[in-house]
Amino acid sequence: MTPATECRVPLPGGIAVCGDEGAELTQRIFTQPPHAYRTPFARDAARILHSRAFRRLAGKTQVFTRLAGDPVNTHLSDHFRSRLTHTLEVAQISRTLAGVLGLNVELAEALALAHDIGHPPYGHAGEKALDTALKAYSLGFDHNLHALRIVTWFEERYPAFRGLNLTLAVREGIIKHSRDYSRAEHPELQEYFLDRFPPLEAQLIDLADEIAYLTADLDDGLDSGILAIDQVREAVPLFREFHDRAIERYPNAAPRLAVYEALRRLLNSFVTDLLTEVQARVKRLGAVTLAEIRHAPARLAGLSAEMEQSRASAKNFLYENFYNSPSQAEAHARAAKVVAGLFATLMAEPKLMPADHQAQIASEGLARTVTDYIAGMTDSYIEQMWERCGG
Repeated sequence: MTPATECRVPLPGGIAVCGDEGAELTQRIFTQPPHAYRTPFARDAARILHSRAFRRLAGKTQVFTRLAGDPVNTHLSDHFRSRLTHTLEVAQISRTLAGVLGLNVELAEALALAHDIGHPPYGHAGEKALDTALKAYSLGFDHNLHALRIVTWFEERYPAFRGLNLTLAVREGIIKHSRDYSRAEHPELQEYFLDRFPPLEAQLIDLADEIAYLTADLDDGLDSGILAIDQVREAVPLFREFHDRAIERYPNAAPRLAVYEALRRLLNSFVTDLLTEVQARVKRLGAVTLAEIRHAPARLAGLSAEMEQSRASAKNFLYENFYNSPSQAEAHARAAKVVAGLFATLMAEPKLMPADHQAQIASEGLARTVTDYIAGMTDSYIEQMWERCGG
């Protein structure tokens, strides 16, 4: 269904583009010669993969917070997802989606690898705490915008320039894959086509992310014992249907294997529905160019009405019974306390930060610099820093 059949200037890898905008999407902030055998987006994916910020995702919370000596989390093991393993699962789903739809697989992979790179320690609890701290200074924290700061400035791997020097298409997708920004509120982002929707590759990342974490969090929730199988069967009818089939087909299998089979089928059903729905929407619109996708009445990546209801009910169930469970609430409260306390300490004593961060205070302001420093920490590092500061 490649919507590029009538494009005059196709990009490397087959992204649906036309005219000058197509060529513009592969442009970098700093001009570099083309690679002998890798496309621009393949190079972007590699740059993200080899970055320090990407490696730190291994030490950042997905759902569970690993705190040394914390009795709330003594049951946790290395089998539960981190922010890094979640990212790899999103990348796998995204590559599949883009490949079947005839889109640019390398662009989709690059965006998937970068989609959570701006998350601070402690997952969403840490992000909320940073945002709350910044509001006192008329600022805010947005992990998409922080990700853009990481790839354009904080990563230092090249002697010729700061940042990773990613293509315009990847930078646009990093900030716009999950939401749209207005030019009035964010004039600094005007180069990223704020009056238009992003390419389908970027739109798909948000759904791939949802599919990955919903099925994975059901898995981790059951494995951890926080969720009970009867709860999940009652709250997620589609899971119950697949679970019944698995038990019927494999009556002698261990109970956990029936659960894994049901979750595998659940993930597959979401992906299949998304593929079918996107194909149908593009066909109804008659879109064959990127311009037509950008100017569509709404984003074209989405689930069917029936599957969207299943997604929403599963997500609501996870929020009520897993993300906001009593054990998680205690961990979230501690995360908020550590982030807020360390933020206040560093605001009062900025010399506790490394010299390279102190050097940014003049241009970025103290509050934003402190936020940048904290956001880059892993869960274990922020705990160590908090202890060193008397926490």
